[in-house]
Amino acid sequence: MRLPAAERREQLLTVAVDVFASNGFHKTSMNEVAEAAGVTKPVLYQHFASKRALYLELLAEIGAELRDTIAKATADASGPRQQIDLGFTAYFGFIADNVNAFRVLFGDSTRRDEEFADEARRVEASIAELAAELINVEGLSWERRLLLGNGIVGLAEGACRYWVTNDVEVDAATLAAQVSQLAWAGLRGVG
Repeated sequence: MRLPAAERREQLLTVAVDVFASNGFHKTSMNEVAEAAGVTKPVLYQHFASKRALYLELLAEIGAELRDTIAKATADASGPRQQIDLGFTAYFGFIADNVNAFRVLFGDSTRRDEEFADEARRVEASIAELAAELINVEGLSWERRLLLGNGIVGLAEGACRYWVTNDVEVDAATLAAQVSQLAWAGLRGVG
């Protein structure tokens, strides 16, 4: 079926997440992505100049979607405690619904390539900035808030990495509540 260009591009990105998550960047060919998407390789190349371009766009798309999910979830929170709860709930919920996206964004293929790792760091930095904006501690400089925001991102990413890698039996809501409690107890002591 012939799709409009924007829909086709979105479909190709969706399929590419699963293919790259299964095989990694280096072991995945454009032929495999095209075949999984049900298109020819020339159609794939109409949308992405190279496998590297496809992967970089995929990283940026996943990162933007994760950040937007967190931002939307925390936007209407009634206070700092609820912001933390909603932020972690959004983060862990996104990962539960998009395990392959997490594997692509934070997996070995991304970490081993400097350009890909830079993109993953940009995603982490954008989420850390979002977290820092939510840290409202009187007298705490932006730099210190950003430092704590990076700690929160590390806490969430580290928990997710273990959760996904070891297939730990816990639902996203329970994990979010526990990590949120851990973060809240720690942030309450900052001054």
